[in-house]
Amino acid sequence: MHDQEAQLRIAVPNKGALSEAAASLLLEAGYRQRTDRKDLRLFDEENGVEFFYLRPRDIAIYVGEGTLDLGITGRDLLLDSGAEAVEVKGLGFGRSRFRFAGRDGLRTVDELDGRRIATSYPGLLKRYLDERGVSARLVHLDGAVESSIGLGVADAIADVVETGTTLRKAGLAVFGDVILESEGVLIRRHGFDGGPAFDHFMKRIEGVRVARNYVMLDYDVPEAALEQASSLTPGLESPTVSPLSRQGWYAVRAMVPKTQVQGLMDQLWDAGARAILSTDIAACRI
Repeated sequence: MHDQEAQLRIAVPNKGALSEAAASLLLEAGYRQRTDRKDLRLFDEENGVEFFYLRPRDIAIYVGEGTLDLGITGRDLLLDSGAEAVEVKGLGFGRSRFRFAGRDGLRTVDELDGRRIATSYPGLLKRYLDERGVSARLVHLDGAVESSIGLGVADAIADVVETGTTLRKAGLAVFGDVILESEGVLIRRHGFDGGPAFDHFMKRIEGVRVARNYVMLDYDVPEAALEQASSLTPGLESPTVSPLSRQGWYAVRAMVPKTQVQGLMDQLWDAGARAILSTDIAACRI
């Protein structure tokens, strides 16, 4: 028993790529995380949050049943579960595509009518096929579905594709449209409004996302080039501009996308800016 009741009860993946990414996100957001992988729950007393470490595939079920308030899982797992949990936002990690693959000869989804399809995501796949009027026999496998065609169990597969290397080794090729673009997502139980604890949690998570994708850019610029330089770095609202003791010069500070910073520094230099510095952002509230 805890001295106080948790304001939020959150499910976190206990293994796999989603587990590491989720733990890193929560740590950066200022929440405690387990140090022993055998721990199944952890109470962060300072923040009033209790974390439960569960199989990624089970998280949507627990949240959907109302047992837990929030959870981090894959969009593919959420949709496959059919649970009454609601996606709150994508988290930008664990990105993958859910696609069909098979031997040469299969080109369209319509050609799968009457055929056998091996998958680890029968719920997700059935809804996709039903929406397109395709009737196929689904072969539910827990993993390594790419072996099913060679072993005569299926005519095609539907699975998560990251690089496609495993499929090529099995002599398979993707076909048809992408079934689903998946990533790690934050989900909530149906009817959960959260209150202040949830609002703080969301601001922290969004703050980490922004901090990961932006840097702070500082530079000095002469007055004649100030307008041009400011247009290159408009910031989220507007850049901060302060006069320097050197007559006719200004110091400018603005947040810029991390992926664009090197190109922006080149453009600022060409415009006349000097002492251009890029600094990582540890945390923020936007």
